Amino acid sequence: MSDLEWHLDGGVGTITLNRPEARNAFTFDMIGEWARLLDEARRDDRVKVVVLTGAGDKAFCSGVDLGSISNANQGLTPLQRKSQLHDEIHKVALAVDALDKPLIASINGVAVGAGLDMALMCDLRVMSRSAKVSEGYVRVGLTPGDGGAYYLPRLVGTSKALELLLTGDFIDAEEALRIGLVNRLADADQLAAVTGALAAQLAAGPPVTIRMIKRATYQSAGTDLRTALDLISSHFAVVAATEDAAEALAAMREKRSPNYLGR
Repeated sequence: MSDLEWHLDGGVGTITLNRPEARNAFTFDMIGEWARLLDEARRDDRVKVVVLTGAGDKAFCSGVDLGSISNANQGLTPLQRKSQLHDEIHKVALAVDALDKPLIASINGVAVGAGLDMALMCDLRVMSRSAKVSEGYVRVGLTPGDGGAYYLPRLVGTSKALELLLTGDFIDAEEALRIGLVNRLADADQLAAVTGALAAQLAAGPPVTIRMIKRATYQSAGTDLRTALDLISSHFAVVAATEDAAEALAAMREKRSPNYLGR
């Protein structure tokens, strides 16, 4: 069995961190494969949605496997330590940023540090009611190394993000939902089904429209109103001219399910 597994079914591609004995901590070897899978999912028209989860019911991801890098860390210069993050671990964040298809984190268990950051960089998060999450870096004297200081304030606001980052406190699923860190909760034995239903709903939508909506949302968050409106008018014009847009209107008039072709 691979430490990182990929499964494609019904337009939904699932990446599973498969190291339950290590609380699904990731290694450097996994990072390259992880980024490659995301890049292939971006380019594969069969993939409509991607789900990220962990194996087992104890952990989503406990961050980087410290045991796998402890020896390599001895004697590293600050520049070498920076390169470990920027040139290796950050490959996943950059691959996620390039993915214009919905990415859902299915948080099946504890998520800590970079493990939580890997969930935060996803578009949507479904969390088991039995799971807990923590940024955790401050507890080991480190700054958030995998985008937590970027993603968390955008989800929960600056003040709440600072509280979680500065204390390293764990929060449970109900609190995560309350503050907007996750979108939906599910009982542990229903998490896969709830996540699967959400992924299937998105995968059944018009692919070009779904991708344009995701692009427009993130583009608009980083620009001014006039630029955002200019961008969306272009996106709208392109989408309105697709066969899928015509099919959506025809299906609505004829009171039937649409058959989208992605063009």
